[in-house]
Parts: sequence; structure tokens; C-alpha cells
Amino acid sequence: MSGNTSMMLGDFAFEALGFGYQGVKRSVNTSWAEIPVGQTLNPMQWTGPTSDEITISGVIFTEEFGGQSQLDGIVARAGAGEPMMLVTGNAAEGVIQGVFTVQGIEEDRSHHNARGVAARNAYSIKLKRQADTLPLSGGSILDRATSFLSDLFR
Repeated sequence: MSGNTSMMLGDFAFEALGFGYQGVKRSVNTSWAEIPVGQTLNPMQWTGPTSDEITISGVIFTEEFGGQSQLDGIVARAGAGEPMMLVTGNAAEGVIQGVFTVQGIEEDRSHHNARGVAARNAYSIKLKRQADTLPLSGGSILDRATSFLSDLFR
């Protein structure tokens, strides 16, 4: 990693220079069931979480700082249907957010040079968390997380 890493999605590091980001939005949804009763308001029973979605947005200035190859790598992983672990924080303290699937990637490329290469690329990556109990190839989530953090913060 060439810069200060503040977040990783799979093997792809979001850094201060290069493949950086400007914002992270999160949406957590839970479900409640209404239980019909007579002569009063219906009580509600919590039935659990239904989704955890994160949107990462940023701008890449490819000629000055690079970063397009990391975004292209995420696009390739998304196209292959590979879930990726999301870790936030830094080398002193990494927080495993869970295993996410890429639901969509939007790019807005502009300021093209004579070769047709965009100098600016505003992007948005939409992620959705997988259930922690799903079996994954290559071992359990805990095994993969331990290995991932070990590689990330050595």
C-alpha cells in the first residue's frame, strides 16, 4: 500500500492519495411485525434486521494520483459475483464491517485527454452485507477475517 489506508474492500485499499473516497453512506433496515389485537393499538414485535447497505462515493484523478486500476478491479470482482470483506479503520485499529456483495457501480468520467483517457472519474459503489451465517468458500467468516486482518496490518 502506497498511502494511508483508511478502508479496504477485499484486496482493494482506499488511500489518502490515489484510490480515495469522499463519503460513506449507510442504511440499516429492520423488520417489525404488527400483531392485531382488539380495543388498543397493535403491539409490534421485532423480527430482526433485513438489510445493511453501504454506498462509497469518491473522485479519482487518474493522471495526478492514479486509482483507476483499483476501481477496475472492484468492477471485475463484482462481475464475477465475488463477495468481499469490508474493513474500516487503520493499521492501529481495523474494524471488520462484514462480508459484502457489490450491488452496483456508477462512474462519471470527464475531462478526457487526446487519447480518450478521463482525468477525473466520480464513482459510487453500492454494497449490501451478506448474512454472517452463510458458508463461504475458503473457510468461515472468522477464519477469513483473521487472515485478512493479518495480511492487512502486518
